Amino acid sequence: MIRPDALAALDTRYRAVSDALASPDVDPKAMARLGRELAALEPAVAAAARYHALVQEVADLREMAAGDDAEMAELAEMELDEKQAALAEAEATLEEALIPRDPEDARDAIVEIRAGTGGDEAALFAGDLYDIYQKVASAHGWRVEPMDLSPGTAGGFREITFALKGDGVFGTMKFESGVHRVQRVPATESQGRIHTSAATVAVLPEAEEVDVELRMQDVRVDVYRSSGPGGQSVNTTDSAVRLTHEPTGLVVAIQDEKSQLKNKEKAFRVLRSRLYQLERDRIDAERSAARKEQVGSGDRSAKIRTYNWPQGRVTDHRLEGDDKNHALHTILAGDLEPIFRALRLAERKARLDDAA
Repeated sequence: MIRPDALAALDTRYRAVSDALASPDVDPKAMARLGRELAALEPAVAAAARYHALVQEVADLREMAAGDDAEMAELAEMELDEKQAALAEAEATLEEALIPRDPEDARDAIVEIRAGTGGDEAALFAGDLYDIYQKVASAHGWRVEPMDLSPGTAGGFREITFALKGDGVFGTMKFESGVHRVQRVPATESQGRIHTSAATVAVLPEAEEVDVELRMQDVRVDVYRSSGPGGQSVNTTDSAVRLTHEPTGLVVAIQDEKSQLKNKEKAFRVLRSRLYQLERDRIDAERSAARKEQVGSGDRSAKIRTYNWPQGRVTDHRLEGDDKNHALHTILAGDLEPIFRALRLAERKARLDDAA
């Protein structure tokens, strides 16, 4: 049942945001935030418009069906069933659209993958995860921008940071934050024993300069010579950059580019996004201690998924029933949409419970 007060609140907020964006006095920080909120409200506004139109059409058809003109009444009765079915569908769509959404979902994302326990095998698995996310990006039409990497000694990555740019990147990829565990026989295992390794994934909404008040006096900038693969300039110029945010202790090091200026620019992008995520986590914690247990809480300490090579199965530990297990080959091909869909539904339910 659609609550009239919910529709009124939607209309009021949509008009307020639209008017604020049209104001010549809106500041850049507010404009970015309001733009994202408007984009998040638009699907609900469109659903409400369709719902209202069908309510009126059904009312008109009922009036015609009850009229004195027998021929018109018969035609109205014939059309009424179809319109009532469409109205029921529109109502369900609107109910879902009215569930509060996170305006941050529209942002680009910065993804950090780090090899955990397991040595070389963990680094290889981190490389597998990066391959999966590249395929996810390709399927969604997103752009992948490598930012920094530290190769593993036997392949893969000890650590890799990259940006994803496109429509709704953070709203989709945020569900990948957490510990990913792999169970398989490493190529170096001569006795065929199954090893368990892990990699951690952090997905941050990419912050814009106006989102974070970053005082330069709070940031220590160190430059040093790059190490590892990188061409002739490696170890000959101070191109690598390390930023230390003194108030929080956050450290960001980038050495992917041969240009110190480009490395510095990328490092500040990562630092802003980490600071922005810290603020989001603080606000979430203040709103509800229980939120840490809900989907999308940002808690990266828990194991979220296991990739079992011998059994050809991937298990997402946040889901239940048919949504829990998936064929390994489909996940390796980048088809994470069934998992994303189930997690989005769980998140929307949690948000609806919060709003109740």
